[in-house]
Amino acid sequence: MKLIIERNQLMNSIQHVMKAISSRPTIAILSGIKLEAQQDYVKLTGSDSDITIESTIPREEDGMINIHDVQPGTVILQAKFVSEIVRKLPGDQVEIESDDELNVTIRSGAAEFKLNGQDAEEYPQPALLTTDNQFEIQADVFKNLIRQTNFAVSTQETRPILTGVHFILEDGVFELVATDSHRLASRKINLNDDAQNISFRNIVVPGKSLSELNKILDDHQEKVYVSVSDNQILFKTANVNFLSRLLDGNYPETSRLIPEQSKTTVSIKSRELMQTIDRASLLAQDNRNNIVKLATMPNQLQITSHSPEIGTAEEKVETMSIEGEDLKISFNAKYMIDALRAIDSEEIEIAFTGAMRPFILRPQNEEESILQLITPVRTY
Repeated sequence: MKLIIERNQLMNSIQHVMKAISSRPTIAILSGIKLEAQQDYVKLTGSDSDITIESTIPREEDGMINIHDVQPGTVILQAKFVSEIVRKLPGDQVEIESDDELNVTIRSGAAEFKLNGQDAEEYPQPALLTTDNQFEIQADVFKNLIRQTNFAVSTQETRPILTGVHFILEDGVFELVATDSHRLASRKINLNDDAQNISFRNIVVPGKSLSELNKILDDHQEKVYVSVSDNQILFKTANVNFLSRLLDGNYPETSRLIPEQSKTTVSIKSRELMQTIDRASLLAQDNRNNIVKLATMPNQLQITSHSPEIGTAEEKVETMSIEGEDLKISFNAKYMIDALRAIDSEEIEIAFTGAMRPFILRPQNEEESILQLITPVRTY
């Protein structure tokens, strides 16, 4: 095998597939990157058994030549070293050559490295995903869906199903739901007509997979093709295939957690509330739950925090409106700030159903179907 390739394109693909490579792989060969060179493309593959990422570099794209010379072949490169080597090479082009003994030489400018390669025949083949359940979504839209929900997954393995995001698709409406049992994030969008005939309800994608996928997807409006089977999900863009296992088990029925009525409703500027809670949390960080207290007042919310060892913070923030009963409630400041950031709206509505009942945050305008739910903390 031999090829000459543009260094920036190669580095970009290496960075993509490195996201799937574990520092402690289940089998030794998965610590490597599979490099396959063909006349029309070079494909790199990284995997940790749960996630497999394939990144393809076409020989020519948008009038730019990426690959200048190819003798086809396949080899496994030591991921940890090849990524650092390529990143620090001096030239704009990289020559990679492998002999019959799997000795790999990497050259660029005056630099030359020799690595021990491995036989690609020993590399596990990713299972082929065959399904009719495929739909498409704009990459920038999908990145936003992940950002607005994935932060709320559980980091505890005591309930593994909660470490993932629940995907639901019915009647062309695509919904992502995440919860760690203390908070919940939900976001819905309408897909195009092609998705009307596709339906699934119990697809749970690991939060880790979505975090890594989000780093790979571009912000511009390229399409992501999503294919779902019983135990895998494939996200496909023009040059990247991202295959993830699904979590086993049934996701809890979260819709029943969402209160249908409220006793107190507050409309407020999101940024002002977030900054106020952020300041109050400075004196709550010593507290294990980072607790901040909220009390309703005429046209205002009083935000306070207290730490016996440090001191007290108190601040009032103006509201646009307050309706219903007076309220005092305590909550985790980080959860509240995360929720406000996810909603990403200038004006929000908070619906409370009592001091010890979960409360809901929504954008003031109902154009976006996004909901954040937070469970309060008992302090009063």
